Amino acid sequence: MTTESFRLVRVRQAFGDRNPNSRRYFESARKVLPGGHSRTVLTHPPFPLVFASGEGATLTDVDGHVYIDLLGDYTAGLLGHSERRVLDEVASALSSNASVGGIHPTEEKLASLMCNRFGLDRVRFTNSGTEANLMAITTARLATGRTRVMVFHGGYHGGLLYFATGQAPWNAPYEFVVAPYNNPEETLKLIDENGHHLAAVLVEPMLGSGGCIPANPEFLQAVFAAARKQGAVVIADEVMTSRHGPTGMAALLGVRPDLTTFGKYIGGGFSFGAFGGAAALMDQYDTSSPGGQSGPIAHAGTFNNNLATMTAGTVVLGEVFTSSVAVAHTARGEEFRRLLIDVVSRNGVPISVTGFGSMMSLHARTPAPVDATQAADRDSILQELIFLGLLQRGIYTAPRGMINLSLVHTDDQLAAGLEALADCLEAVGS
Repeated sequence: MTTESFRLVRVRQAFGDRNPNSRRYFESARKVLPGGHSRTVLTHPPFPLVFASGEGATLTDVDGHVYIDLLGDYTAGLLGHSERRVLDEVASALSSNASVGGIHPTEEKLASLMCNRFGLDRVRFTNSGTEANLMAITTARLATGRTRVMVFHGGYHGGLLYFATGQAPWNAPYEFVVAPYNNPEETLKLIDENGHHLAAVLVEPMLGSGGCIPANPEFLQAVFAAARKQGAVVIADEVMTSRHGPTGMAALLGVRPDLTTFGKYIGGGFSFGAFGGAAALMDQYDTSSPGGQSGPIAHAGTFNNNLATMTAGTVVLGEVFTSSVAVAHTARGEEFRRLLIDVVSRNGVPISVTGFGSMMSLHARTPAPVDATQAADRDSILQELIFLGLLQRGIYTAPRGMINLSLVHTDDQLAAGLEALADCLEAVGS
């Protein structure tokens, strides 16, 4: 056993000793939940923490430990925990109505906010980013009459659209073409080879699950142009990245998609998804017109327009996370990432930092990765030592190194995160 492996065994043991109540919950939950959970990304060795409450930018676990939450629920927790403006408005709405089983005015209000904010002609709501991406693919396939969908290695578009290592066996049964991210030459070749069969190109402006790796603007611009030349629909997955800048990250990189998908933070803590874009594509769902050969596309979902989410979304976009707030938050994230890089550069531990705006990731490797293949080529033991080391120092991040700033982080909390990382790196490097 290497010195690093032996250290990890001790750190895991210390984690277990420190969190007996989380361990007991985990062991009990496994009797009724496969793996003790319903969301794979939340688990890690030796067992995941179980949280009792959240307030502002902090979380408290069932053993009474308080953490500064630098994960932000994988970008969904942009507002922090227990944002009163959202919760109070939702409580008021639900006091007069609940599961409507019909149309209500708040749905149109949120749709208008989204169309105006993100430059959409039309938008439709779903319950998650996964559903939004599935529906966007459906929209493109029926509009073009084609079957193939181009995605990218390292991409993640939901639980049924998972390309961390190519194609996952549990993916939706579409005909996928997997292209290399940030590699315009190979991608354009694949677009040309599949052109007459290509319904859509689905791309993240920054790989989220794939390591917070931004797309090169030239790459995206070339891909968008080549796809459109072949008659394919360009879909930008902004489920995570619509938080960047006033109108999302695609615009910051100089491209305009035909369709965009949304999710996570816009729901203000409630389940949310949406897809929208050009009227010529979205009006396939218009039940007041004849539609295509088989009529309008049917789009089901009992809770698509649920009152709680629609109300929360209007508060998020209309009051809390306005365009000007988004611009300031993106700049704050850029500054924090520069400070992270400075902390990392002051020690000899092979760590790098990637990201954009308020989304970033620590990688147990150098140099910083430029695609998902490089991001996966890291020191897994060192990555876990950093994750558990930060937890021990009261900082909650993702096991894979992801960090997402929320609006409610104080300067002192961010400084504490930097100090904890410096101390952690000094410990693992000694």
